[in-house]
Order: sequence, then structure tokens, then C-alpha cells
Amino acid sequence: MPDGRTALNRRTFLVTTGLAAGAAGTATVLSPPAAQAAPQSRSLGADPFTLGVASGDPDHDGVVLWTRLALRPLAEDGLGGMPSRIVPVRWEVAEDERFRRVVRRGAVSARPESAHSVHVELNGLEAGRDYWYRFRVERYISPVGRTRTAPARHSYGPALAMAFVSCSQFEHGYFTSYRRLAEEDPDLVLHLGDYQYEYTKNTYTIPGGNVRDHDGPETETLAGYRQRHAQYKSDVDLQAAHAAAPWLVVWDDHEIDNNWADEIHEKPEIPQPRFLERRAAAFRAYYENMPLRRTSVPRGIDMQLFRRVQWGKLATFHMLDTRQYRDDQGCGDGYRDCPAAVDPARTITGDEQEAWLLDGFRESRARWDVLGQQVFFAQRDNNAGPLKVTSMDAWDGYVASRERITRGWLDAGVRNPVVLTGDVHAHWASDLKADYDDPTSRTVGSELVATSISTGGDGKDSNPADHAFLKINPHLRFYNNQRGYVMTRITPTEMKADFKVVPYVQRPGAPVHTKATFVIEDRVPGVQQTYLRPLDQARTATTSISPEDLGRRTVLDETVRP
Repeated sequence: MPDGRTALNRRTFLVTTGLAAGAAGTATVLSPPAAQAAPQSRSLGADPFTLGVASGDPDHDGVVLWTRLALRPLAEDGLGGMPSRIVPVRWEVAEDERFRRVVRRGAVSARPESAHSVHVELNGLEAGRDYWYRFRVERYISPVGRTRTAPARHSYGPALAMAFVSCSQFEHGYFTSYRRLAEEDPDLVLHLGDYQYEYTKNTYTIPGGNVRDHDGPETETLAGYRQRHAQYKSDVDLQAAHAAAPWLVVWDDHEIDNNWADEIHEKPEIPQPRFLERRAAAFRAYYENMPLRRTSVPRGIDMQLFRRVQWGKLATFHMLDTRQYRDDQGCGDGYRDCPAAVDPARTITGDEQEAWLLDGFRESRARWDVLGQQVFFAQRDNNAGPLKVTSMDAWDGYVASRERITRGWLDAGVRNPVVLTGDVHAHWASDLKADYDDPTSRTVGSELVATSISTGGDGKDSNPADHAFLKINPHLRFYNNQRGYVMTRITPTEMKADFKVVPYVQRPGAPVHTKATFVIEDRVPGVQQTYLRPLDQARTATTSISPEDLGRRTVLDETVRP
């Protein structure tokens, strides 16, 4: 296998019709008055803003604004039914929702080679405040989005309302949790991967059958990935969440192919000679459909996604990519007692990203250093016996990487390290330990894990005390198998995390409630539970797990796609 730890630009493979030449559709920011768009020879004849609007990657004086034009989002060619010509798009940013105080205007070209997506990189805005934005094409005006700039570099700013989410499988349920998240008016949203899924319909199913279907075949081509992104972006609940706040996005596996690792696809024993072309297509479509800066424009099969976002003095967000540079999963993937897991030469981040992260720890002066990443960080031993049976797809499969990162934040004197995680379709809260095999060892950090938005269907309420993993691993402090998201409130003195859940996703309109609340105090590593909503016995029965079950070498209550 090619070495995933070498330089990021090591590859020479390029797609011939890609973004390799630059960020097509990226705006040149213009000061008022608005730039005059070129005359249009033909009218679109319908509203092109069917995919909504979004913003992302905020800093203290700017943010990225995004939209993509589509007349027919599910068009099989992935081009949204748009004409094969440049379409001028005007944009506005205002200090108020009614656009009475417009502070910036400009124009940008939506180009067919970029699927008529646009990225406007703004600067020169005031720090630490809300703005509203919209786009215009001909007589059509987009929905209004709200965004927010980060506080000034040397300011803590007010409390940060940050939500994080992962794993939205369109077929398994409705995206109600996105709607409920939007209703909480967050300042920032982190999406930690599995924003979309690659399968054709009736491939990844839940008991009782999927509630809606993917259009098109399994995503393997640029047209397919563009179509799939458009289908997801057509969901009004997802649109509401994007319009509510700026997002920081990173991918996991399903944006490309289940359990891919660097240049290795899911099942390497089955040849997939066009996998690198598939990867390049997925990267290109991902950029086109996300509010990312031009530093993330893909170059063939390479894409710079790991990056740092500073939220004043309050927090540094280190957004990681644990897919593009990892060694292949050991022992055939899955839960294993695997010697490769402890091989010191293996990496989940690659050498360059690891060095970048350790440098970030040394340079950080933030009160909170937050790792936004994909897969479970703390150890999860699945066997109460002497064997250690852990997931080869998570950091447990790359123990040396985890030890180097943990030692890095300890050596750097990071004040409050917090790892945020998605992937596993359940809520978890964990203490991070210096030695997971010694329950009395020092607690050195905290991990919060968000359940899925919809993947796995409704899920079920559960009593954390009955879960086998928590009995085997005392540093794992909380578990719940319903769908939802995590809503945090970050101040200089604490990070409070509300684990939000909905009772169902297989029909729309579910209410949301807080299942549990944990607090991480400044300079006190580890999670402290302050609230747990009792299990509703009338709605969901809980089955206790017997001591005999603890020795089973199976994953209990997990819904991760194998």
C-alpha cells in the first residue's frame, strides 16, 4: 500500500475535468456598490435556489458564503437541470435580517464546470457579531442565511453555543434533528462526517424497511456524487440547519466509500481499479457542496481538509481528517484482538497532519482546544476477559497514534483538551486516560460523541448503567442509542454539553429533549454528569445485560454499518 504518511501533494493523478486549475466559482469580494452582472441572454424560468444557502469556516473578520444553483436537483447528470453556461449571481450581507443595513455586496459567476456552485470568501467584517446574507439570480432571491464571525483574537467573547452532529442517512429517517438544532440558534455547527451515504436504494436497510429512497446508483462518478449531494441538500430540515449558523465540516467514510483508508477501498480483496477516480470525484463534489475556503480546493485525489479555526481566546478548533492519510485498518477491519493495533509505525492521521496538530497544541493559547474528528478516540474494549477486542476502524486500531496525540497535548500543557466524535450512531461521554488498562490512572482529557441524525432508524432509549461497554470500560461514562445531536455552551470556566434526543425519525416532526447533561470544568479533565432524564419505561423497555453477556465478542447495541 502507498505510504499514507508522506507529503500531501505526493500524488500525480489528476482528473481532467476537475478543480485542479483553481477554485472555480470562488468570488472576488467587491465593495459596494454592487458589481454589474453581465446581461443574460436567456431566463432560467424557475427558482434556482432549491438547495438552500450555507456559510462556514468563520474567522474574526470574515466567513465563507455558499450556494449552488439547481433547477432540477435530481437530474441524473448531476448538473441540476442548469443550462451549460455561466450564470451571474449577486450576493448581499447585512447587519439585520430585513437587509435595511447592507454592509457588503458583490457578484460572482456560477459556472457549469463547478455544477453552478459558488463560494464567496468574505473579509473586512466586524468581529463577534451576527450577519445575514442572501443571493440573487435574475428575479429570484435565495432564502436568507444567518452567520456569525468569531470574536476578536484577544477576546473571549460571549458564551459560544456550539452544536455538533454526524451521520445523516437519508433513507433511514427524517432529518428532524437538523430542524431542532436550527431552532436553538447556535453560533457554530460542527459536522463530523457521514454527511451523506453512498449506497443505492435497498442496499443499506433498517428493520421494517427504509422510509425513503436514494435516487441513482451507488455513488462512484462525479455525476453520481453531485446528484446525491443535491438530494440531501434538497431536504428542508438540513437547509434550515445550514441557514442557521456557520458550519465547520469534515468527512468520514460514507462521503466516498464505507471504511475507505487512504488509497484503499472498503474491500481490497475485490479489485476496484477505478477507486482513485471515484475518490477524486467524491472530493470534487464535496468541495462544490460545502462552505469551504479555497485552501480546500481538491487537486485530483488530494484535498486539504484538516485546518484550524480560532474562536478568539475561548477555543481553538483543530478539524482533523482521519481517512485520507491513515494506514489500512488492521486484521480485516471490524472488532478484533489484533496485533497491528499496537504497531508503533501505524498512523490514523499521517505524519504531516500529526506534526501539524502537535505544533498547534504547542502554539495554542486558547482556553479550550477542541479536536473535531470522526471516530471513537477513547478505548472501547468489547471483551471482559483477558483479550482486548476493539474496533480497528477507530483510534483503538491505531494505539500509537492515540498515544502520540495524547502525549502531545500533555507535553504542550494544553489547558482543556476535548475530543468531539461522530461515526458510531449513539451518544457517548468519556474520560480520556493516560493508561486505559489502569482505571486508576490519570484522566487527561474528555471526549463527547454525538449520535446520528438518522442513521439506524429510530434507535431506542436505553439505561446507560446496563450497557456492556460501560461495565467493561469504567472511563466510558454515558451511552444512549436514540437519534439527535449535542448542544454545547462554552465559557472560560466550563463546557456544558446537552445530549439532545428525538424519540423517532422514521416519521417527521419529532420533539426533542435533553437526555443527559455533562460539564467539563476548566482545568478539570474528564466529564461530570449533572443531569440524566430517567428512562421512560412506558415507551421503551430496557433489558439488563447479564454478567455472561459481558464476555461476548460481539458489538452490543451498535448500529454502525459493517
